[in-house]
Amino acid sequence: MTRERGLFVGRFNPFHKGHLKAVQHILEQEEEIIIAIGSTQQSHTVSDPFTAGERLLMIRAAITEVDIQLERVYMVTIPDIHRNSVWVSHLCSYCPPFTRVYTNNSLTRRLFMEAGMEVRPTGPFNRVDYKGAQIRKHMVEGTEWHHMVPRAVWDVIESIDGLNRLQDIIHELD
Repeated sequence: MTRERGLFVGRFNPFHKGHLKAVQHILEQEEEIIIAIGSTQQSHTVSDPFTAGERLLMIRAAITEVDIQLERVYMVTIPDIHRNSVWVSHLCSYCPPFTRVYTNNSLTRRLFMEAGMEVRPTGPFNRVDYKGAQIRKHMVEGTEWHHMVPRAVWDVIESIDGLNRLQDIIHELD
């Protein structure tokens, strides 16, 4: 029996409420989800402040906080290869088989469509309010960001001293 399984790709730096809504939306459509965490060779940078392991912790904590059954979720880490023409096959080599791809990213959509795969939007969440770059900006500036991430993610960021890490990274650039 083939399982209906959707693929959701992102960097998740950090995993925010928009990502969580997308996961919930995908699981309304599919039996299972693969959450593919990209750019996993990156960490301790402005755009990728968290390690692959820390992002795994954030995602697992957030989905269990809302009672998503872990049996329905696969998480894989995908390092970058910086070659869009072969990126889809590279990503697929890290994943269990999947039926559909869910993304709102135009390049990701294009690459999977060119590979002959069905691509759907991630769902009706507000990308203006929920963007990793915006959340990281608030964290650096010391303005309110907690409402943009699930409480469980906030707890993970606190446990790894993520806020101070990001602020240290920014100050090194000055």
